[in-house]
Amino acid sequence: MKNYYINYGEGDEILLTDEEFLRIADYMKDRYGIELHQKKVIVNGRLENYIKRGGWSNFAAFMNAVENDKSGTQEAMLVNFLTTNHTYFMREFEHFEYFKKVVLPWLQKKESARKDLRIWCGAASSGEEPYMIAMVLADFFGLERKQWDTKVLATDISTKVLKQAMAGVYTAEQLKKLPDQWKRHFFKPLAGGTQYQVTDELKQEVLFRQFNLMDPFPFKKKMHTVFLRNVMIYFDEPTKKQVIQKVYDALEPGGYLFIGTTETLDRGSTPFQIIQPSIFRKREG
Repeated sequence: MKNYYINYGEGDEILLTDEEFLRIADYMKDRYGIELHQKKVIVNGRLENYIKRGGWSNFAAFMNAVENDKSGTQEAMLVNFLTTNHTYFMREFEHFEYFKKVVLPWLQKKESARKDLRIWCGAASSGEEPYMIAMVLADFFGLERKQWDTKVLATDISTKVLKQAMAGVYTAEQLKKLPDQWKRHFFKPLAGGTQYQVTDELKQEVLFRQFNLMDPFPFKKKMHTVFLRNVMIYFDEPTKKQVIQKVYDALEPGGYLFIGTTETLDRGSTPFQIIQPSIFRKREG
């Protein structure tokens, strides 16, 4: 497909028409479950410069490229621009405390024979959350860790943030809330002293993959714990119920689900047992 470069002046704007906006919002909803129909200004602001640089004459021409690009590159760019990936170390730390004090002792007993833990972080973003989970696991199991399979599966739809996560490079500012012993043990300073990289030992404990929550879950074995925090705020109620049911079906009996502390599940319709706000459990029976 030919792309003719358009030479825009500095002040030139490409206006997002209502029809083009609806096409983009429908595309993101249908393929990724992400609800953008009330966010025209955000969609326009995040895509306009990329469309200018790419030489497309309007948003429709860009969407034609997205839909006709068999390599998936332009679709990945669309997703990268339109998904928000705000996270940080120690976010909602009460979840990690509950995970360490309640969930892991239960799992240690339950899986004492197989020593196989299946933990999934379904909105990995730039890596802070799955690395936090891996650090908690390392702390809990200590010298026993090598006897257990404690690898964390970490997925996201954005290739951009997954690339950052796999690199595992963070600024000193990003690490400032971490306990000193974690900083010393799990991060190595890079030249210049303003950045740190996750150690190879910790990196090996996290398996990063691109995954769309709208797709069928591909797990061969059921999960013990799922962290799906601060992602359902982008879904409408029917999509949220659909995802929650899929998570429920993918969990072992007694398995746990953690969602963001500002998120809610409908108490009347969720199959989960509510442990406390934002922490849920699949019934053991």
